[in-house]
Amino acid sequence: MSRAIPEITLNDGMTLPVVGLGTYNLKGSDGAASITSAIDSGYRLIDSAYNYENEGTIGEAVRRSTIPREELLITSKLPGRYQEYSKAVTTIQESLYRANLDYYDIYLIHWPNPKQDLYVEAWQALIDAKRWGLIRSIGVCNFLPEHLERLEKETGVKPSLNQIELHPFFNQEEQRKWHEENQIATESWSPMVRASEVFHNETLKRIAEAKHKSISQVILRWHYQLGAISIPKSASPERQRENISIFDFSLDDEEMRTIDGLTRPDGRLDDQNPAVYEEF
Repeated sequence: MSRAIPEITLNDGMTLPVVGLGTYNLKGSDGAASITSAIDSGYRLIDSAYNYENEGTIGEAVRRSTIPREELLITSKLPGRYQEYSKAVTTIQESLYRANLDYYDIYLIHWPNPKQDLYVEAWQALIDAKRWGLIRSIGVCNFLPEHLERLEKETGVKPSLNQIELHPFFNQEEQRKWHEENQIATESWSPMVRASEVFHNETLKRIAEAKHKSISQVILRWHYQLGAISIPKSASPERQRENISIFDFSLDDEEMRTIDGLTRPDGRLDDQNPAVYEEF
């Protein structure tokens, strides 16, 4: 039975659970087993990307699952090297062939790659792929407000969501506020930063102990109360269940402010600033 994960509604009417499964480095038979385990535990939103090289694994997990395909929400992403319109269209088709799926529920442009200046035509390819029935909802990753504004200005279509780096050490307050004002959902990648650092943070330990919860649960609850969709990655069935067991407690305003206060000006994990970073 699916756990009761709250949902949010995107600007195109699609509803998404507020916690999904990240799948980076989940590959092959073991990866398919991990993803199937997550689906069995109640996950319905599964995040992937062309560059993760595991779309086939995602498709295998979908086929192994006892949950009907129409109840799952599968995401993939367009890599930077294929942002030219014709290449983008072919790559979306290839993504579907790799996964052996008829459609993706969500498809995102992985990075804006502003030096290439091709992200608008890539966006047009996603718009057309949605019109053709290959994608149900279209969005982006790592886009700054100026990139998002340009997409809508030049195509008339606004992304449904923007997946961005967001975690306690980089809380993206201004970007999140812009999303809210412009009706674009925020989705968090690397929501728990690097475990080696965050799980030893004394502030988070103290809050977790007070709540009788794990640090992971506290962080994911923080994302939820910020209004963000989080996609934590775990191959462990026990940890997967823990990561969606965050709806029986809440953080008070002071605790939210305390976690917000952990943010750093240089909080990005790998200094991947979308204004200059290029991903291929």
